[in-house]
Amino acid sequence: MNAPVLHVRGRILRGPEDIVDEMWVVDGRLTFERPAQAAGDVETVDGWVLPGLVDAHCHVGLDSRGAVEPERAVEQALTDRDAGTLLIRDAGSPLDTRFVQERDDLPELIRAGRHIARTRRYIPNFAREIEPEELVTCIREEARRGDGWVKLVGDWIDRSAGDLGPCWPRSALDLAVEAAHEEGARVTAHCFAEESLFDFAAAGVDCIEHATGLTPESVEIFARQGIAIVPTLVNIATFPDIAAAGEKKFPGYAAHMRDLHERRYDTIGAAHDAGVPIFVGTDAGGSLPHGLVAKEIAELTKTGMTALEAISAATWRAREWLDRDGLVEGAQADFVVYRDDPREDVRTIADPHRIVLRGAVVR
Repeated sequence: MNAPVLHVRGRILRGPEDIVDEMWVVDGRLTFERPAQAAGDVETVDGWVLPGLVDAHCHVGLDSRGAVEPERAVEQALTDRDAGTLLIRDAGSPLDTRFVQERDDLPELIRAGRHIARTRRYIPNFAREIEPEELVTCIREEARRGDGWVKLVGDWIDRSAGDLGPCWPRSALDLAVEAAHEEGARVTAHCFAEESLFDFAAAGVDCIEHATGLTPESVEIFARQGIAIVPTLVNIATFPDIAAAGEKKFPGYAAHMRDLHERRYDTIGAAHDAGVPIFVGTDAGGSLPHGLVAKEIAELTKTGMTALEAISAATWRAREWLDRDGLVEGAQADFVVYRDDPREDVRTIADPHRIVLRGAVVR
């Protein structure tokens, strides 16, 4: 991708309180000093500027049936890119998506390898399905295949109990999380219900996806240990439909799912008030479409987060958490430009004016 020299003018939000009036893009990198190349013709971009948005729970290469063809995975990534998502933390995919990382026109992808689930305790064709005695070996393998993250399925419907239940014994989790950390990988886990959160916290997990089962006790533990959550509220909105589908056979499970849904904003709001780190993720790629990052940011404002806090959960703080640069000198030029101030109305985020990826205007 040939990256032109760009002169970016307007209000450049390098941080929540760090705003400058202009920056430049030279050879795909940011600079805040006028470059010598600027003496000639340059392309000008004007507006309110945020770092490229982050979707911290996204499944490129996956749909409701399992792995997709590579061409379909590219379409998914392009949809996210055109919504302003320029950094994706993959949250499990059965497709080897390293080819996405080789394309300059697609968002940066941090891969977590394939989901690791208990046998017959997750969606068919998504995960490596194993038993507890295999967990340490499996988590080491997935840690080596990924880019510093591994993903476990922490709870799912237990058909013998007719409700959500933990998938792993605590002793297996302790060894597995320790093994992942030895491999240099952080661990995240899909958890809907209450019980599994205590086991994962005790094992030293780094992040929990969804986290709808947080209680005052587990919120306090998460805050104390700095365990991050990615609520995926656009996915939690589907819980009533999931409950209805399971009502006849598993009424207790259906009632539980409805309860988790009804208190979702209060649950995440309590986590926020306690200081639990919260980041934006859409859960796109299973049953949900891609390109929902703006909708998830708006959903977070319903939990009591301010617009600025919700934006930060998809920009400055999210990039710091994932060890990626924002709008700093010498950084890769990934940013989104809006006509209006997104801090005043988060709905602005759904309508990018310009998108710049690796220094090139892609929209």
